[in-house]
Amino acid sequence: MTMWGSIRETLKNNIGTGNFTNWIEPLEFLHVDNGVAYFNAPTKFFGDYVSQNFADQIIYHLNRNGAQTERLSFAVSAAANNPRPNVEPKPVANPVRMPSEGSVIPDVPLDPRFTFDNFVVGKPNELAHAAARRVAEGGPVTFNPLFLYGGVGLGKTHLMHAVAHEIRRRNPEKTVLYISAEQFMYRFISALKDRKMIDFKQLFRSVDVLMVDDVQFIAGKDSTQEEFFHTFNALVEARKQIIISADRAPGEIKDMEERIQTRLQCGLVVDLHPTDYELRVGILQTKAELYAEQFPGLEIDPGVLEFLAHKITTNVRVLEGALNRLFAMASLVGKPITLEMTQDCLADLLKSSERRVTIDEIQRKVAEHFNIRLSDLIGPKRLRAYARPRQVAMWLAKQLTNRSLPEIGRKFGGRDHTTVMHGVRRIDELSEKDSQLADELELLRRTLAS
Repeated sequence: MTMWGSIRETLKNNIGTGNFTNWIEPLEFLHVDNGVAYFNAPTKFFGDYVSQNFADQIIYHLNRNGAQTERLSFAVSAAANNPRPNVEPKPVANPVRMPSEGSVIPDVPLDPRFTFDNFVVGKPNELAHAAARRVAEGGPVTFNPLFLYGGVGLGKTHLMHAVAHEIRRRNPEKTVLYISAEQFMYRFISALKDRKMIDFKQLFRSVDVLMVDDVQFIAGKDSTQEEFFHTFNALVEARKQIIISADRAPGEIKDMEERIQTRLQCGLVVDLHPTDYELRVGILQTKAELYAEQFPGLEIDPGVLEFLAHKITTNVRVLEGALNRLFAMASLVGKPITLEMTQDCLADLLKSSERRVTIDEIQRKVAEHFNIRLSDLIGPKRLRAYARPRQVAMWLAKQLTNRSLPEIGRKFGGRDHTTVMHGVRRIDELSEKDSQLADELELLRRTLAS
């Protein structure tokens, strides 16, 4: 318990008093067993939020204090009462306003790490970053709503927190409310139960900027969608800024009402693409510099960051978590981070992240995409109509498999590894100048990864 007390103080300094009071202080630390740290939390949602937003830091500090920890487990405290309902109640007819102390905007749990300064910009996210910057600068509402979408760990939440931080810095008099769609629903349900719908409406319609994360969560929940629709309309009519994020485009969110989909599409819709190799290296370099400040003298061998960027390709959170684990291990054993340590320390993660796409699959998909015969793709003909798709297939084989260049060459009609190397370099060069080719490469990558 003394160890947890010390860790709590460190976390308080790192994440800020507001985040600490809201999310860390209510946790009850139980024990660590077989690499799992057990906690009691007030609600399941509470535990899920802490796991999503603060798990890496908690695990790091537990390991640093000698408690070998790989993951966290949260149980709902036996003392918790009035659990959240699983089914939405029907709206209460003629709700009666109960006495209250006023509709005060709660302290928003913004992560102090998620700022524009800490956001690494690359080709896959540059449009989203530019749009978020424009909104954060204030002035006339231009994009309303700004809708950010993409897969897990691509930076949607980071950008939303960064916008909130920047607006508060530039215009401290503005009321900014950042909330997850899940929290929006829980607050709505509580207002219905407690007959405080007027307070609820005043709370959400009095803000200057409303930010709703993971809006796909309210899909299929009719009552919540109804209230969200009216809140959205009221804020747009008042020319208040709305920023929304989701894991897919508005028109692709299943069970979302069409009228809401239409509203979400009326602003600027921006897709955060999966990270490319250069962006992943940039993210790792930025993180490594921050860790180097915390652990002066701790060395990391050349090639380690590049190795991680090649191996872990799907999720930035997993990528950052891997680096966090490496620095924690190195600080505990007092040794530099080498490629050998990386492979040993992250064996489970690297195994789960292994690419399972085969060269045969790549060749079939590329031939189909460019509408050529498979025999021509891998055959000896050097016509441009076949050579360029062949180089694309080689590039994808290099990116998506663990095969060596000679192995790839053998799968392409027994070509030499230097031919493969030339093809890969040629596609790298062309994709930087040709946006259409870059889009085709991204489309093929996504298709093969799905």
